[in-house]
Amino acid sequence: MLEVSPVRAFSDNYIWLIRAPGQPDAAVVVDPGQARPVDEVLEELGLRLLAILVTHYHPDHVGGVAELAANHGARVFGPARERLPCEAQLLDDGDHVRLAELGLDFLVMAIPGHTLGHIAYYGHGALFCGDTLFSGGCGRMFEGTPAQMLDSLDRIAALPDETRIYCAHEYTLGNLRFAASVEPGNADVIDALEATRALRERDAITLPSELGRERGINPFLRCRLPSVRSAAEAHAGRTLAQPSEVFAAVRSWKDGFR
Repeated sequence: MLEVSPVRAFSDNYIWLIRAPGQPDAAVVVDPGQARPVDEVLEELGLRLLAILVTHYHPDHVGGVAELAANHGARVFGPARERLPCEAQLLDDGDHVRLAELGLDFLVMAIPGHTLGHIAYYGHGALFCGDTLFSGGCGRMFEGTPAQMLDSLDRIAALPDETRIYCAHEYTLGNLRFAASVEPGNADVIDALEATRALRERDAITLPSELGRERGINPFLRCRLPSVRSAAEAHAGRTLAQPSEVFAAVRSWKDGFR
């Protein structure tokens, strides 16, 4: 199992720091929106930064990339279909990030929807999925269509149950409050909501989640189930014939949820 720890940034971002199995004093970071928190953790732990993985181009995910790459000589990997702040190895669906000297190998998955070029990194039982899948929720569609986003979530949902989900924001509590509105009779959602409230009351992180757990509590992974479809139709006030329509209705509902 990978040794992964969160580096907090901004108000609710997580930059993921991966300890390299092949070199105990080396590390890789995912989506460093700020450089300073990463530098502080590297200094505290006595680690060398050797690589940076980027899932998409939004500033809160790439704001620290150029500075970290320049200061540490770290290699940068990122999506081929998006703008990156510095020179990088560009990646598309089916590519691999093989860092043999570090004992790391990640499959690249194209997961458009939040942005058109969004990618994820899957390997060692972990998925680093940026802003596509959150615990109890999913990202907003800034560029993609509901059909694209649902297809991306379906690709993720096909991974093994035990896959650990490392998303980039602490949105779990709000997501589960919404999930409980969609499926008020879902005992798994209610249990998860209570546990998450307890964690957040002491400012504890709620991540990573596991994919098997998400299938039971995340309405965006449950759009084909009658309970979610019925709730979406009731909210939308119309029949929703296709799963992508259900997804779009639930996403629109979530956008206005308070």
